[in-house]
Amino acid sequence: MNKPKVIIICGPTASGKTALSIELAKTINGEIVSCDSMQIYKDMDIGTAKPTAEEMQGIKHYLLDFIEPDKRYSVAEFKKDAEKAIEQILAKGKIPIVVGGTGLYVDSLIYGIEYQDIPLDEEYRNKLEQIANEKGLEVLYEKAKQIDEQAMKKISPNDKKRIMRVLEIYKTTGKNKTEQEMESRKNEVKYDFKVFAINMDREVLYDRINKRVDIMIEQGLIEEVKNIIQKYSEFPTAMQGLGYKEVVEYLNGKCSKEEMIEKIKMETRRYAKRQLTWFRKNKQTIWINGLNSKESNVQFIVSHI
Repeated sequence: MNKPKVIIICGPTASGKTALSIELAKTINGEIVSCDSMQIYKDMDIGTAKPTAEEMQGIKHYLLDFIEPDKRYSVAEFKKDAEKAIEQILAKGKIPIVVGGTGLYVDSLIYGIEYQDIPLDEEYRNKLEQIANEKGLEVLYEKAKQIDEQAMKKISPNDKKRIMRVLEIYKTTGKNKTEQEMESRKNEVKYDFKVFAINMDREVLYDRINKRVDIMIEQGLIEEVKNIIQKYSEFPTAMQGLGYKEVVEYLNGKCSKEEMIEKIKMETRRYAKRQLTWFRKNKQTIWINGLNSKESNVQFIVSHI
């Protein structure tokens, strides 16, 4: 039996995924499932570069703007929600287009990885937070590396959220994240995934990232963060996200505005580099030149599906 076709467009931040996916959806009668671990959050529009209603051009988007910033949202939940959205799109006779730069989310779909939805152990989380505050995050990073060296190759030493997750998974299940993934990859995948990733000259990409950060500041990123802190709690989960944690540091007087902007640019460039490394390991990925026109890239995708 032929499996339903699902297109994935991934790639680094600021590479033009949103514009390309909307053009593609208009061309092939598709709808879009967001695959971005930050765009899921309500009230976080500027710092996540969430597409506006105008940018969407009438194309229906799923999994945007539906989680409170102080709530947890796991990969297991994403996979369940994404597959539900894919089924809804297929039921309409349309083509699902999964779009985003969160590698873990992409892998959960294309490899059929069943991540256990592990309940939060508040006591253990607080203990880890205390270690990070008193001894430094590098202590937790090294601990996680001893448990799961393979997983830690893909995780930045500054990524507190994911470092803690590796430790929490092991404490709760007795198995590390890599072992769980290998076990679940034996399951059959439900869809015929066609995976495309955008790449472009590194200097051009970095320039686009720098300009995007400047635009975010102009659009009111600092104000957005103030509103979120006021509306929710002082440190909601999402405030650990790139661009947001740096603004929180600035608001707490830990750096100047100029230092904050430079740090966001630097961390975003580093993140883009990690994203490219992540997507390169997926052997089925078909690479697209992000410097080509949208129209020619749409035609390229159509010819490969």
